[in-house]
Amino acid sequence: MNENLFSSFITPTIMGIPVVILIILIPTIFLPSSPRFINNRLMSLQQWLIQLVLKQLMTMHNIKGRTWSLMLTSLILFIGSTNLLGLLPHSFTPTTQLSMNLGMAIPLWAAAVIMGFRHKTKKSLAHFLPQGTPILLIPMLVIIETISLFIQPMALAVRLTANITAGHLLMHLIGGATMVLTSISPATSSITFTILILLTILEFAVALIQAYVFTLLVSLYLHDNA
Repeated sequence: MNENLFSSFITPTIMGIPVVILIILIPTIFLPSSPRFINNRLMSLQQWLIQLVLKQLMTMHNIKGRTWSLMLTSLILFIGSTNLLGLLPHSFTPTTQLSMNLGMAIPLWAAAVIMGFRHKTKKSLAHFLPQGTPILLIPMLVIIETISLFIQPMALAVRLTANITAGHLLMHLIGGATMVLTSISPATSSITFTILILLTILEFAVALIQAYVFTLLVSLYLHDNA
């Protein structure tokens, strides 16, 4: 119990060298591509899930927006697999690092915004000033809309980081309480252990939902600009 509560969020190193890149590459092992003409059940299930999610994300897009389908599919698979990886014992979750989430959010957001200014300049500029705005409020609204535009990637990254970190901290606290109560009150420890199991199931759902929410918001930003 003397372990630091945030020690599981410290970037692991080997001989002083960060091994985050190797950890990030681990989930790709569990997403193999089959060279066979007829896939097995696991590959068929994987392809069905990818097509289902891709259909949900790409329905609202035009032809230009659908060129991002491979990027969005890779994004949701990457975030979902790394979130699930962090639920394994003694593992590290890369998506708990705000710097990494910003590294994903900012380039995707910037690409969508630049695409909008390039292909739909008037429509993109119209977002800064709603129609029918009083003249006295024009400078204030332009500033507010500009700030809200630049906050979008920060909101993406902070939302993912906060949700994953909060779940891991709660599991750590309840797990530690269960270990302490085992020798003090076995009946109470069984209750906390049951709560821990339910929380773990919830975290599995949160890991997948947050990956979908992150990708969906990127898709919405793309839809507004493509």
